[in-house]
Amino acid sequence: MLDIGDFRSRTCSGVTRRSFLRLGSSLPMAWALPGSLQKARAAETPRAKSVLFVFLWGAPSQLDTFDPKPDAPIEYRGPFGVIPTRTPGVHFTELLPRMATRSDRFTLVRSNVAISSSSGHPKGGTVALTGFEEQPEPVQPNFGSIIAKHRGHTGYLPPFFSLASGKLTAGGEYIKGDGGGKLSTAHDPFMVGCSQQGEVDIPTLKVLQGLAPNRISDRKALLNLLDKQRAQLDSPALRKWQRTYRSAYDLLMNPKARGALDLTRESPATRARYGHSQFGQTALLARRLVEAEVPYIQLNYSRDVDAFNPGYEIGWDTHIYNFELLQDQLCPTFDRAFTALLDDLYDRGLIDQTLVVCKGEFGRTPKINSRAARDHWTNSYFSIWAGAGVQPGRVIGETDRLGQAPRSGPIVTPLRVGTTIAELAGVSTQARAEMRVLDGGTVVDELF
Repeated sequence: MLDIGDFRSRTCSGVTRRSFLRLGSSLPMAWALPGSLQKARAAETPRAKSVLFVFLWGAPSQLDTFDPKPDAPIEYRGPFGVIPTRTPGVHFTELLPRMATRSDRFTLVRSNVAISSSSGHPKGGTVALTGFEEQPEPVQPNFGSIIAKHRGHTGYLPPFFSLASGKLTAGGEYIKGDGGGKLSTAHDPFMVGCSQQGEVDIPTLKVLQGLAPNRISDRKALLNLLDKQRAQLDSPALRKWQRTYRSAYDLLMNPKARGALDLTRESPATRARYGHSQFGQTALLARRLVEAEVPYIQLNYSRDVDAFNPGYEIGWDTHIYNFELLQDQLCPTFDRAFTALLDDLYDRGLIDQTLVVCKGEFGRTPKINSRAARDHWTNSYFSIWAGAGVQPGRVIGETDRLGQAPRSGPIVTPLRVGTTIAELAGVSTQARAEMRVLDGGTVVDELF
């Protein structure tokens, strides 16, 4: 179905744009330092044509996935065994066998820390996607909106996609940081969902039920449908409709754009390799958008955080049945789809020009709760990084023996995540300052 002041930051080279300009104006001999010049210029050139942000909405348990504690007491370590990876001395839990055999293709960060006051999902989601809390307003822009504004709409597809069948929710409450924020709704993501059968859904328009991208050919019929819907809207809604309508119409009428959204062009073997799950087929759609060089793709594991919410796919919010859901559904689905995606990016020569970042909004309590599950935990969680110059096959950061907090390595906050993404996507310190975004953010240098 198709439902249509001072700006403090640091570049990858460790030199701020402002400090480099100050050096250049005060020391004429600085122009004789080719290394400094090359580094400063390199920071302005994007390493990543595309950013693929895989959002594990609902917050997976770090101890039951990528940061197991097999020597901790049973009330912490949980029931799962551990398995070796291709990275010497590093173990994952037995739920992630495919990821374990590909640990040489990504870097794992175990020292992510969220803002302590963001332990609820909606607010935590805003922090995860913007680097900042919702208050004080205005809400800061999603990382994808920053890149979309910087790159502009130059291709045949929108510059920022959020892959979900509607706005992300937690118990009916929406994330505020999922769009343009203070940069305006003009930089909101273009939302596209995908079913487990690979049927594409554009939820902003609900007028074309039963129509898939590969079957759109009659311009007149499509215009009639859209105009009929437009006539039913009042003026405020009409203004928003005009923007959505134009984006959707331009996309639908462009054969290349329709082709990027058409999973029937993939072989049955490829689709099966990703898994016939909603996340699996959506991950395949994300790979097609990377091939189309979309600047920013937010691949959401689920639209809602809840593991039990009729009408939604299962999310990672496992306050009950944590171990059962991880074992039977969540980890097998992720393990299959994410490794297929990673393999394709490597095998198709896309990894060097694509930055892949995978994380949730926070982690889960190291100590198992009274319901034999785990609750929210902001003091430590994981993230996965690959491509665009990130050195693979490593683990950065280490948590204490119970997994309660980092004890070594860099403290990686959501703001540092967003700053690193922006830097690799070519949004320099100067550009961030001009947009007044990601203020105070620093790059995670240990990734390179």
